[in-house]
Amino acid sequence: MLVSLTSGVRASAGKGSESTYMLKATPEFVYPAASLLCAAIGALYDVKSRRVPNLLTLPAIAFGLILHFILGGWWQLTNAAAAGMICGIIFLIFYLAGGMGAGDVKLITAVGCIAGLSSVGYLLVLTSFAGGIMAIALALYRRQLKQTVLNIGALAGHHGTMGLTPHPEFNVGNARTLRLPYALAIAAGSALSLGLLSIGR
Repeated sequence: MLVSLTSGVRASAGKGSESTYMLKATPEFVYPAASLLCAAIGALYDVKSRRVPNLLTLPAIAFGLILHFILGGWWQLTNAAAAGMICGIIFLIFYLAGGMGAGDVKLITAVGCIAGLSSVGYLLVLTSFAGGIMAIALALYRRQLKQTVLNIGALAGHHGTMGLTPHPEFNVGNARTLRLPYALAIAAGSALSLGLLSIGR
């Protein structure tokens, strides 16, 4: 999972002319916009089949690196690789703990590579925020909010003593647990990141 497509260009022509602003595609917009597209496609796959295929994520990682190299050279490519690694490592921790699937880890890595290092902070924070809101909404919809809170407490106690070892019951591999297609949260976080950047411009 992580942005600006607006660049103000003032045009004036002679006396009495009105000032107008035109949208100009810039790398700062292209990167997060492309990352949102990647995340949205991943979310569609996740909702439909409950998996995010390598056919999407691995080419997307390569695309992000190549895109940054073309638009910014070796320095931008290095930043893109660092962004992908940061996102991937953070989500890998949750994967090892049994909290999400490998496809989610690869998707956020791809989205991070495309979005770039400057967007990683927003992307991760907003994705976490979106995921939390979606999880609460799903628990309310299924009328399982109380049980979900109790499960979170059990998970916290388990990982406090067992580290990253997945909980025997509350893990993403258990079909009976309440599960959220987390690619939706990644897509929402990407959209919010792009929106914040657009507002800031």
